[in-house]
Amino acid sequence: MSEVSAGGDGGAGPAEALPEYAERVLEVAELVPPGRVMTYGDVAEWLEAGGPRQVGRVMALYGGAVPWWRVVRADGKLLPGHELRALDHYRAEGTPLKEASRAAEGHLPRLDMGRARWDGGNGGRAQGHT
Repeated sequence: MSEVSAGGDGGAGPAEALPEYAERVLEVAELVPPGRVMTYGDVAEWLEAGGPRQVGRVMALYGGAVPWWRVVRADGKLLPGHELRALDHYRAEGTPLKEASRAAEGHLPRLDMGRARWDGGNGGRAQGHT
């Protein structure tokens, strides 16, 4: 098993053994190419185990060690509390975004899920999951 820092920050903290499901989720997160995203549900479907909430929990606890900004909500909203950090990554990687209207709360863009969503490549099992 891998070791990772607790708390999802990928930094400070004692290393602990990573649960097997968490290790599998993080492996999928690392497969997502720059500029693309998978939803929490897509990852669960890819693994054929768990569900969106379980994947979200893994990402919250351990995701700091992987490209966490590539595993997202199905509605394309940026992760609350991490919006600006994620937005920096999306812009640097060329991830498709839908710019927010001036009426939108916080004027933050959303991910353009129709263009940004990655199905796992040829034969990916995440196709069509919402």
